[in-house]
Amino acid sequence: MSKPLKATLNLPRTDFPMRANLPQNEPRILAQWEDGKLYERIQEARKRNPAYVLHDGPPYPTGTIHLGTALNKILKDMVVKSKTMAGFRAPYVPGWDCHGLPIETQVEKELGGKKGRVTPVEFRRICREFALRYVDQHRRDFKRLGVLGRWGDPYLTMSKSYEACIADAFLTFLEKGYVFRGLKPVYWCIHDRTALAEAEVEYENHTSPSIWVRYRLLESAYRPPDQKDKDRVYALVWTTTPWTLPASMALAFHPQHKYVFAADERGDTYLLAQELLDSVARETGLHFDSTSPAFQGDSFAGAKFQHPFLDRVVPGVLGEHVTLEQGSGIVHTAPGHGAEDFVVGQEYGLQTYAPLDDDGRFTEGLPDYKGKTVFDANPAIIELLKSRGALVAESKLQHSYPHCWRCHNPVIFRATEQWFIQLDSGSASVPAPKAKALRRLALEEIPKVKWTPEWGRERIHEMIAHRPDWCISRQRVWGVPLVIFYCKKCGKRLEDFAALRQVIRWFEKEGADAWYTRSAEELLPKGTACSCGGTKWRKETDILDVWFDSGSSHLAVLDPPGKPNAELPWPADMYLEGPDQYRGWLHSSLLISVGTRERAPYRHVLTHGWTLDEQGRPMSKSLGNAILPTEICEKWGADLLRLWVASQDYHSDVRMSTNVMTQLSEAYFKIRNTFRFALGNLFDFDPSRDAVAEDSLEELDRWMLGRTSQLVTKCSEFYESFDFHRVYHAVYNFCVVDLSAFYFDILKDRLYTFAPKGCERRSAQTAIYRIASALARLLAPILVFTTDEVWKHLPREATAPGEVHLTLFPRPGECCSFPDEALERRWAHLLKVRDVVLKSLEQARNAKQINSGLEARVELAANRELTPLLRDYAAWLPTLFIVSQVDLVDGRPPATAHSQALPGLDVTVHRARGKKCERCWNYSLRVGESADYPTVCERCLPVLREIEGASGTAGANS
Repeated sequence: MSKPLKATLNLPRTDFPMRANLPQNEPRILAQWEDGKLYERIQEARKRNPAYVLHDGPPYPTGTIHLGTALNKILKDMVVKSKTMAGFRAPYVPGWDCHGLPIETQVEKELGGKKGRVTPVEFRRICREFALRYVDQHRRDFKRLGVLGRWGDPYLTMSKSYEACIADAFLTFLEKGYVFRGLKPVYWCIHDRTALAEAEVEYENHTSPSIWVRYRLLESAYRPPDQKDKDRVYALVWTTTPWTLPASMALAFHPQHKYVFAADERGDTYLLAQELLDSVARETGLHFDSTSPAFQGDSFAGAKFQHPFLDRVVPGVLGEHVTLEQGSGIVHTAPGHGAEDFVVGQEYGLQTYAPLDDDGRFTEGLPDYKGKTVFDANPAIIELLKSRGALVAESKLQHSYPHCWRCHNPVIFRATEQWFIQLDSGSASVPAPKAKALRRLALEEIPKVKWTPEWGRERIHEMIAHRPDWCISRQRVWGVPLVIFYCKKCGKRLEDFAALRQVIRWFEKEGADAWYTRSAEELLPKGTACSCGGTKWRKETDILDVWFDSGSSHLAVLDPPGKPNAELPWPADMYLEGPDQYRGWLHSSLLISVGTRERAPYRHVLTHGWTLDEQGRPMSKSLGNAILPTEICEKWGADLLRLWVASQDYHSDVRMSTNVMTQLSEAYFKIRNTFRFALGNLFDFDPSRDAVAEDSLEELDRWMLGRTSQLVTKCSEFYESFDFHRVYHAVYNFCVVDLSAFYFDILKDRLYTFAPKGCERRSAQTAIYRIASALARLLAPILVFTTDEVWKHLPREATAPGEVHLTLFPRPGECCSFPDEALERRWAHLLKVRDVVLKSLEQARNAKQINSGLEARVELAANRELTPLLRDYAAWLPTLFIVSQVDLVDGRPPATAHSQALPGLDVTVHRARGKKCERCWNYSLRVGESADYPTVCERCLPVLREIEGASGTAGANS
């Protein structure tokens, strides 16, 4: 024969490279997607299908995206792609939250000293340009992650239509009576000079003064029985905010706690909670000699105490908020500086006093400290307490303290006139809303939503149940103004909602800038008059809390007023966010939705955990442990980052490190090599021409397609429950265990050495083709670039889409039309036999009896149960074990047999009989039967003659 034997083998050939070079190749694929309008073609292909809408929570367009943002966006993309491949029309509209402090702060830094010379309109223009700059950067970064979506037309909270929608939602709340203006203590950032919502506050470590202060008892129905000097009886109070003492208006006792008078060695007597005597003595250094009988807390309602340094008598009041966890069991009460203090103050008619300006500086009350900030005044107030003999003890306390989420400075509670959304059914000072109470509506909707993990239901229920009224006004410029007008003649608020809604039309045309560029009379219909007859109006200067902006997104994107959105139906099928959004976007969206639609805006809320480093620490610049998504894409590729996301049980916190990525790159390499083996052995296979009918497939191939069908079923269930890590692990194990370590290893002989167009080889190729096609589609939502590459190298039927992302998930019936349980049982037994044989072969290799499996002849002695099965598969056993010969023997096994764990089977390994075939490397007694092919076996002989005949025919035809 003229051809060398190696040239007669069907060795794998493919352009699909072993090395992925993802950082270099992914941008090229992205460009192809953009040029080919892949997202638009996907939507067109599914336009008549049922919709599934994941509504995107908008990030702030500041700085570069971090790993947590990437985790969130990739998970969303996996949901959208998996739903698309499950047959749904699953559009994805990304969005950005463009208003508020994050951008104002950055712009103010850029402006520096010029800020005071910039008009509100000019400042808003600069903020808008800043936001757009980062929107563009984020968009590039998100697209680089392989996230498909409507990137050319995202939603922006600063767009004209969106700002009009915010104004419409606010007016709905106003018209329903949910909105009121009142003096209440709110979180206040003295650095940014604005009120903050609870969602804008983060707790960080802070060192505060820890002081014990005494208030002299003036009057009480109960006094210590043996105290001679009535002027030396004091209530003992602990506080970490000395600066609030000028606003101290009362002392709060818990009505059910037990209180005692405790005399110290110096002749002073202190009133405090009985249960806290020991801890107070430790903290203060006081030594109590004796105590009085215990009195219930409600005994001190109406008692009178002298303020420690002001000419003020403060009453004893009762409060359920008083605890025995810290302090003395008596709480100094400043209604102007605490939410619970305010509630108690309202009940007892106390003055809501907060002598501070917007910068947190004292304005009155302490003339010596006027102009000092609260934190600067602390030492001075402590010195004043010392000089008055009112300071019992002082120290420092490091504790968790509220900070502004943006500037990270400590915040204060400060009573100011603000606009609020009331959660309940009114009070003595606030009229009840015209609609059902907001808190009640929200709590009724929570159980109707699916929460994953389930603890999410309880978390948001607790937050909604116990939150205060929502402070929605902010003393800033970059946002949507509260659409409120005041009559210049009488000061009354305009309540003509038809006139107010005229402002929405202006916002639709000009955006919220119209509020700053047009007069009140221009914005309102001509002739709008107050009930007093006044026709001149003053506009509100505050803007809305940005959580109202982002919380309105389901209305602006899915259900814009007067413009029902058929493409994106309301409510959303899913919101997918991190755990911080229970107090943020998930929270505000729910309140705005029940306030405007009386229904939750989402059917399912899915939550992922935080991103941590290898040691379980949060990633941060200060710790130097942050790994940026862009760095991962540049070093490993976006598909590796996506594989990391898919490999994690994201319901809990997830860890990232270089070691983690190195391990995942090895796993990726194994998956990629699985595809490469399949593609390499399909170089001459056309599924339309060469596929073998199912009933003609070799039994091993049918069995493996059955296994693939089971994998498809499992993965379909995992995708349905969004358990992406279970998809990854199932597919990875299938690639490594079922395919690479078993099926592909066995197939090599048939693929490489059998007749190129023979039924046996075509059967194997048919199975490989179906398996590769199924795996590519199962992994497409995860490895978006790699599966795109695989699909373009995979031979396809003429009707198959040219992009894997235009396909549907495989159906179990594609791989095999029905499960064959009898076949499954037989092969389960055969695999157990194989495991035993492989262990025996390993022992023979270790004993230097053989170098490879093909040098072996395996002798099997089996019991009555196993023998029929082994005889039925006698011709298959050498292939199954990858040995040259298998002999089945009757009777007692020889002494050299290896006793194995499988009852009823003994294995003996011998050297194979005959010579080694130089073509297939099997050993045979019939090597050299043909003088034409003296070095090949009887099995290779007809294949060579067929190849030679084909070559001769081809030569004659040419």
